Amino acid sequence: MQEPSTSAAGVSPQDFGPYGRGLFSVSKGLALVGGVVFVALVVMSIVSIVGRKLFSAPVPGDVEILQMAAAFASATFFAYCHLNGGDVKVDFFTSRASAATTHLLDAMGSGLVGVVGSLITWRALEGALAIRAAGETSMILGWPLWLAQILMVPGFALLALAGFYLMALHAQRLVTPTRGASA
Repeated sequence: MQEPSTSAAGVSPQDFGPYGRGLFSVSKGLALVGGVVFVALVVMSIVSIVGRKLFSAPVPGDVEILQMAAAFASATFFAYCHLNGGDVKVDFFTSRASAATTHLLDAMGSGLVGVVGSLITWRALEGALAIRAAGETSMILGWPLWLAQILMVPGFALLALAGFYLMALHAQRLVTPTRGASA
């Protein structure tokens, strides 16, 4: 597993205050749940493929289950990734920048992550409620489709919180660079 890279201006989970450590723990726990869901999906897919090939008995609705569960599981990783510094960053132009410049850019980037996370949370929730009102169900299993969409909302909401938290942390470091994290 690759350790997150932090520059002179970077922050790591060890720099977080009590709120940040709590947010990090919840994000890590949710990511672990998502990982378990993906492992279960792999096992289900193997059982379905073997059942289909050897016994003409696949798992009924395996594709529907895969689609719904993978949507949820994917949404669980974003906040942990952002808090752990696992985002894709192009630091070619900022590798020689001052700590203040790096904190400013990281604060702006994390703020954008918070805004985008908020928008996705809002639209996923609105979409789930619209699907629920329409009464849409999956084709084979007849499961309500809104459940798969609403299960993504906590992951996206956590992403928004992570973005805004890191924005505040970088802004604090920009204003008071020698002071430790207390947010």
